[in-house]
Amino acid sequence: MLVVISPAKRLDWTERPVETTEPAFAEDAARLVKTARNLTLADLRGLMDLSEDLAKLNRDRFRDYDPDPAPDATRPAALAFAGDTYQGLEAASLDADELAWAQDHLRILSGLYGMLRPLDAIQPYRLEMGSKLKTRRGGNLYEYWRDQLSKALNAQAEAVGTDVLVNCASQEYFGAVPEKALKLRVITPRFMEDKAGTPKIVSFHAKKARGAMARFIVQNRLTDPEALRDFDLGGYAWSAEMSSPDAPTFVRPAG
Repeated sequence: MLVVISPAKRLDWTERPVETTEPAFAEDAARLVKTARNLTLADLRGLMDLSEDLAKLNRDRFRDYDPDPAPDATRPAALAFAGDTYQGLEAASLDADELAWAQDHLRILSGLYGMLRPLDAIQPYRLEMGSKLKTRRGGNLYEYWRDQLSKALNAQAEAVGTDVLVNCASQEYFGAVPEKALKLRVITPRFMEDKAGTPKIVSFHAKKARGAMARFIVQNRLTDPEALRDFDLGGYAWSAEMSSPDAPTFVRPAG
């Protein structure tokens, strides 16, 4: 099976002794950077609801972006992102064989890069998929990426011999993948906290759990959707009562 996750706003730029690969949509990323360079600070603040300091940081990142970067200017994607999902994924603790499997079966959706493999080299950036960045392809990034992402997922699924996609990405990011164009069964796990008998989704915990589910799939080389039910990291347990075939639900006691 394939699994997709979202990127993160926060980055960890620690050097890692791993060989990186080139993103599949590097040329598209360079085009988007050219567009973003024309934005004023006020534009950037409005585009992603940024503070003045963050707008300046990301203006400088777009300015410094190099279409042909030196190796020390990049980091492998799964090790560079450092948000809640990546606390669950813990990519830095995966061994070489696990990272190699993830390279074929794990994809990170990205506003700038479209889709990334775990070891794809990225430069520091922030460009959220929901951003209304106007390009020749339309008025936002959903229109920019169109069906490129579904085509890439279909092709990779065929390459690894699967017809199942586990969606551990946020609605913002998976919304960029036209599901009607996918030739895959999409399974979207849900993670809930049970407090006083009332399970509910808590965003922070759900993000971390989605990363942990991706890790679970990678470490166990899962191919059978039924095996997802065995996920128990972080104290979660599969709920037969709350689940459907394409929306397995995992619940744990609220802390």
